[in-house]
Amino acid sequence: MAASIHVPRINNNDDEVKLVELRVTVGDRVQAGQVVASVETDKAVVDVESISEGHVLAVLGTLDTQVRVGSVLIWLGATADEAVPAAAVAEPATRVVPPAAATAKALALLHQYGLSLGDVPASGGRLSAEAVRQHVQAKGLQPRPGPSRSNAGATSATAMFDRPDMPGTARPLRSIERGMLNTVRWQRDFAVPGYVEMAYDAAAWDRHAAAFGQKHQLLLNPLLALLAWRLVQLAAATPKLNATIAGDHRHEYDQVNLGFTVQSGEVLYLAVLRDAATLDELGFANRLVDLQRRAAGHQLEPSELQGATIGFSSMARWKVARHVPILSPHTALMVAHTVAPDGSGVLAATYDHRVLHGGEVAMVLRKLGHAPAIVDS
Repeated sequence: MAASIHVPRINNNDDEVKLVELRVTVGDRVQAGQVVASVETDKAVVDVESISEGHVLAVLGTLDTQVRVGSVLIWLGATADEAVPAAAVAEPATRVVPPAAATAKALALLHQYGLSLGDVPASGGRLSAEAVRQHVQAKGLQPRPGPSRSNAGATSATAMFDRPDMPGTARPLRSIERGMLNTVRWQRDFAVPGYVEMAYDAAAWDRHAAAFGQKHQLLLNPLLALLAWRLVQLAAATPKLNATIAGDHRHEYDQVNLGFTVQSGEVLYLAVLRDAATLDELGFANRLVDLQRRAAGHQLEPSELQGATIGFSSMARWKVARHVPILSPHTALMVAHTVAPDGSGVLAATYDHRVLHGGEVAMVLRKLGHAPAIVDS
């Protein structure tokens, strides 16, 4: 009997995602867990894995089109000649967006916001400038940075640097690498990043973590988890830390979703622990350890790879003296933790200066660096 691979839900607000990569064709044999496709939203690129071993009987999605969440993307069979269910042929997963005619003003706005004709629904068969304005306002989009009128002639010259003129081989990025590219582009195009750092009493935090671990009989050092939990509590108490800019408003999130960096081999994940402020210290530490463990085994769910509202990253294991992280899209604060070779501790932060200023961030780091007093039980 044929088995189906469905389009995953990445974001609770998105009923459609874009199919950006297909790695199989009809007739291919795949293994359970093999990546067969990649889908993308505005916030993340996620791999789609095969649910079982089998032969590809049908592919119902088309590259660079929108596919419905939950719809069948690929049919697998035990043999290559197994029949595809009749209903699958009648209802493909792809929604093809036909290009519409557009006014000159609408085309100019599309270019200004980095959109294409198929991105904005048109009424009456002709796309108007007003329809584009309504679309970008509803999505909270910002215009792309570009040259001024006086420097418009430099556009083509700047574009030349996108591709090096030295001989080489063009290799496609993996989905996780494209995700990082999207993150870097968001920081470049929208955020106004600042950076501050300060020393903190690492020895006091080490003593607190050791006492906490002994009290709760934890196998792993809970230091990073305890620091991250303190950051979550600070964000819950000060909503401005847990926010971003949407249009000309500050968007303060209803819950704190902690993005925590985890390196697994060559892959750097930003694993997301959702609604983290509702957890107590021990519950948070246990949940974060489980998230790290599954990230190390490349077993995170799609919902655990997107939706961060604040970030925490540590490079203490490499004993670097300075760590300037990239902001995750639609966040205003990413705290960096390091321990220098001489044992001194450093807490730092990359922040979006549209939301926070350096004094506010310094206050956060000062509070974060103050270890709780150890209470004998």
